[in-house]
Amino acid sequence: MRNTFIKTLCELAATHEDIFLLCGDLGYSVLEPFAAQFPDRFLNIGIAEQNMTQVAAGLAREGFNVFTYSIGNFPTLRCMEQIRYDVCYHDASVKVVAVGAGYAYGPQGVSHHATEDIAMMRAIPNMTVCAPADPIEARAAAHFMATHRGPGYVRINKAGEPAIHDLSRTLEITPGTPLSMRAGTGSVVLTTGAILGPVLAEVEARQLGFAVFSSPFVGNYDTAFLKRLATEFDTIITVEEHQLNGGFGSSIVEAMSDLYAGGGIAHMPKIERVGIPNRFTGESGSQDYLRRVSGLSLTRFGG
Repeated sequence: MRNTFIKTLCELAATHEDIFLLCGDLGYSVLEPFAAQFPDRFLNIGIAEQNMTQVAAGLAREGFNVFTYSIGNFPTLRCMEQIRYDVCYHDASVKVVAVGAGYAYGPQGVSHHATEDIAMMRAIPNMTVCAPADPIEARAAAHFMATHRGPGYVRINKAGEPAIHDLSRTLEITPGTPLSMRAGTGSVVLTTGAILGPVLAEVEARQLGFAVFSSPFVGNYDTAFLKRLATEFDTIITVEEHQLNGGFGSSIVEAMSDLYAGGGIAHMPKIERVGIPNRFTGESGSQDYLRRVSGLSLTRFGG
């Protein structure tokens, strides 16, 4: 997924002369093509992510659409003050790209487990949060962020994820409008990020009959989509590789509650959230192993 995103960014930089890429002394074997093609629009800031964010904000004020790139928590949690004040407060065109979503860097332990980032980033005004599910969505995310003016956050996996979407068509993604992945009745499963693949595999293997949607963006949901969920399905299930506190599932609950309170729907639908329990996972291991440890499955649903 990360390779697809950077490859697409290279393609886009050829026609979008405002694209500028910064990295925090990593990305070797991934970022070299961009650096070679556009040496005057690439900087390795070093292991100084807070400085990287401030440099990005300065470049954005000079008219560039700047992408910062680092591992999971380093361009996000470590830089929250700079993201809030230097980027979002000024509505600057800085796109924070965090590679290694959730447990993608599982063997490195809690310091590398990116499990609170969605909650933190989506709470800041002006920030657009994007979590692609596969290389096709990652490519679409690069296209969106290349033209989006203002702050953005892209949360991508790194484990060579297979394409889930149809390779034969060009995918476009829009904030607030999840993508239908599987028709179904009774219950609907909403996912964001790379957990989509395991969820689809489980639904098919267990023949659950659930509808499944991928939500590449978190927040600002289309009202018509929310109304559809509330009227067509008995239960809404959210699944995310993120802590339950403040994450994707919380964003759905908030949106539905606001819609209900405003009279947009006649009843508040039943919403069940699947996510990482609100505690640190004090273990190291593969992404699949830590997903199992955290209970990121539909085990408690269906037959």
